[in-house]
Amino acid sequence: MQRNIEAMKRLREGNQRFVDGTPNQILTCPVTSRTNLVDGQDPFAVILGCSDSRVPLELVFDQGLGDLFVIRVAGNVVAPSQIGSIEFAVEQFRTRLIVVLGHSGCGAVSATIDQLNKPEENRSPNLSSIVNRIRPAVDALGPEASTLDRDTLIERTVRSNVSASIRDLQSGSSIIRDIMENDHLRIVGAEYSLKTGEVDFFENAPDESSSTES
Repeated sequence: MQRNIEAMKRLREGNQRFVDGTPNQILTCPVTSRTNLVDGQDPFAVILGCSDSRVPLELVFDQGLGDLFVIRVAGNVVAPSQIGSIEFAVEQFRTRLIVVLGHSGCGAVSATIDQLNKPEENRSPNLSSIVNRIRPAVDALGPEASTLDRDTLIERTVRSNVSASIRDLQSGSSIIRDIMENDHLRIVGAEYSLKTGEVDFFENAPDESSSTES
C-alpha cells in the first residue's frame, strides 16, 4: 500500500507545481537523465489518458523521463492493447498505481454524443471503435441524459467514462485483478481541467493520511 500512496502524493504535488507555474522539470532534458535510463526504467505510476494535445501528461504532473508509464488514446478508452500495456507495466516494473485520467471538454466524448444523435447510416465508421466504447458511459447516465443540455451531458459523460474505463480494466484482466487483490495495486479515476490545470482525483484515490501503513 505504501507504494501507491507515495505515488499519489508525487502526482498531487507535481500537479500543484504545474498549476502554480513552478515546475521542477525543465523542457530541455539533461543528457545524464537520458543516458541513465538506457538500461531500464522504473515508472512509479501508469497513466491512461486522452490523446488530446492540451493534456500532455508528464507536464500536467511535472514529471520527467522514466517517471510515468503513459498510454494515450482518444477518450481514454480501454481496449485489449491498452490492457496489455498496463499488464506489462504492473508486472514488469511493479508499478502499483494506475490513473485513468479524463479531461474537461473531451473531444472524443463530444464526438460520441454527436455521432449518437445521427442516423446510424450517417455515422463515421472510423469513429465507431471509440464511440462504441464511450457509449456505455452515456447510457449509464440513464433517462436523465436526454434532458441535459449538451455541455452538462459532456461534463457528466467524461466522469462516467472514466469510471467505465476503470471497470473495463478490472473486468478485462485477471492479471490486474490478481495484483489488486494480492499486492496493493490501485486504479484511480481523475479529471483534468483545461481551464485551471488542476487534476481532481475523484474515484478510489488512496488516503495519504494512511502513509504509515506498510
